[in-house]
Amino acid sequence: MAGIERDPFKVLVSCILSLRTQDRTTGEASRRLFALASSPEEMASLSVDDIQKAIYPVGFYKVKAERIRAISKTIAERYHGKVPDSIDELLKLKGVGRKTANLVISAGFGKYGICVDTHVHRIVNRWGYIKTKTPEKTEFALRGKLHRRYWKEFNGLLVAFGQGICRPVSPLCSRCSLYE
Repeated sequence: MAGIERDPFKVLVSCILSLRTQDRTTGEASRRLFALASSPEEMASLSVDDIQKAIYPVGFYKVKAERIRAISKTIAERYHGKVPDSIDELLKLKGVGRKTANLVISAGFGKYGICVDTHVHRIVNRWGYIKTKTPEKTEFALRGKLHRRYWKEFNGLLVAFGQGICRPVSPLCSRCSLYE
């Protein structure tokens, strides 16, 4: 998501593009797409084919193109072109889950949200900080346990840590400053 300003619409679209896609590919696809359309109204007016061409080679680009167009149309029509600024309203958009909603709330609106992806879920459970079975349960457990001032930055810190040190398979515990 690096390089995308705090425009809630761009955060939302970039987050959709980022799912199951490497950061570099997401950034390049986001730049190409936003060169064509930077508002919900403009995005809704593009064809699905145009969106697909702009975002390729992101993972699941065909499904994502349809979803981005549909979400853009919903925002343009139902929300008068403004991305909803609450998790509950964001979750009403087809294809928007809790991780995406929390990211839009925190990165797009500067509000408090906890983005829980597989890295955050795995790491906090591996540490024993919480014991949960799903990312959604992890989010709610963290809301109750983690001081609010850390919510916005928690995901970014743990994603980098999870990719480099606390990997899903063969974690590098010997290089972890938190291990002991």
